Amino acid sequence: MSVQTIMWIAFWIVIVLSLSIDLIVMRKNSALGFKKAVKMTSALISTALLFGVAIYFSLGWEKAIEYFTGYAIEYSLSVDNMFVFIFIFSYFSIERRYQHKVLLYGILGAIILRFIFIFIGIRLIDTFSWTVYVFGAILIWTAVKMLRHSEKEKSIEDNFAYKILKKFFRFSAQSAGGKFFIRENNFLCATPMFAAVFVIEMSDIIFAVDSIPAVLSITTDDFIVYTSNIFAIIGLRSLYFVLAGLSDKFKFLKYGVIVILFFVGLKMLLSRHFHILPIISLGIILFTIFVSIIASLIYDKYFSPAK
Repeated sequence: MSVQTIMWIAFWIVIVLSLSIDLIVMRKNSALGFKKAVKMTSALISTALLFGVAIYFSLGWEKAIEYFTGYAIEYSLSVDNMFVFIFIFSYFSIERRYQHKVLLYGILGAIILRFIFIFIGIRLIDTFSWTVYVFGAILIWTAVKMLRHSEKEKSIEDNFAYKILKKFFRFSAQSAGGKFFIRENNFLCATPMFAAVFVIEMSDIIFAVDSIPAVLSITTDDFIVYTSNIFAIIGLRSLYFVLAGLSDKFKFLKYGVIVILFFVGLKMLLSRHFHILPIISLGIILFTIFVSIIASLIYDKYFSPAK
């Protein structure tokens, strides 16, 4: 049995255990409090970092740096996406005690979809080397689009997934105790819970168009790309409950994400002509995240209109 096969087995064991613990914690706390959410998030981040250390000892320094860089990219993009989830829950009036259920289905769906998208992306780059330029262009286009629309609020009515959903289902305004479907006037109706799950799942597909090419700019090793992605994703449920109370304090985080997307997109476009060491990429990404968070906290404390 090869070292990487052993690492794949270890990865799935850790993921299953992490999700199981997450489910137990959420079952006892239907709406996870801020302090417990911080502890849970810290524990999952620590687990991801320890797995990176295991990669270092089993696969070497270069693979470990690629993993940490991929994890940092995916996590920073995921933090920004959490604010989209907050908006979705607010629009559909999903009670806090049911939000963890929606997020669970979103995470399970993401684990499956990312597996498919990552391996397709890697095969495309291996077979058609020019696709690296396509992925790079997508990232830069996304960064520019985010910058142009960073201050605009979007209505869920304009969401493509929601428009599709409304064509196939009748909707009920009732939360129905967290159920996805109920009967009203002899018609089977979808509840806001089902709509929220569907929109979040479809949103993750869109997010994957950004995050997967971004990680592929660092490495095309399927093990590194997938494990770094999934370790970032499994912590999203607890992270959501942390950010739900801090959504107004990170004004400049979106701009940090824009810089990261632009950087990795440019890196992909230049990858055939100019090589940037993974350790340098990791430093740039971490520095960008750090600056955007510090700038947000300083603005909130000294320059916010509410102050």
